[in-house]
Amino acid sequence: QVQLVESGGGLVQAGDSLRLSCVASRTFSTYPMGWFRQALGKEREFVAAISRYGISTYYADSVKGRFAISRDNAKNAVYLQMNGLKPEDTAVYYCAAGATSTRSAHYDYWGQGTQVTVSS
Repeated sequence: QVQLVESGGGLVQAGDSLRLSCVASRTFSTYPMGWFRQALGKEREFVAAISRYGISTYYADSVKGRFAISRDNAKNAVYLQMNGLKPEDTAVYYCAAGATSTRSAHYDYWGQGTQVTVSS
């Protein structure tokens, strides 16, 4: 069992930046990782994913060029650097372990989520 804890969310203005962190309860270098988000009243959607050792990264078209996913296996952590935030980025952001898929069902473990709110 792996427990994931996200942090770094908050209320920002359009154009600002935030860095989300997700720390795992134990060594997770064997797990590919992903970030998803869910806006109020909408389906959970894929944001980004990273392979086990950070060689490969994947992004949703909506965040490509603005967001960057990275990981530090020595710290059991994965990060999501979000630049140029837009109001439509407002959502609860979740980290997940177990795949680099765009489909949430392919992931084994989930964090509790952190709220990101972007005002216009």
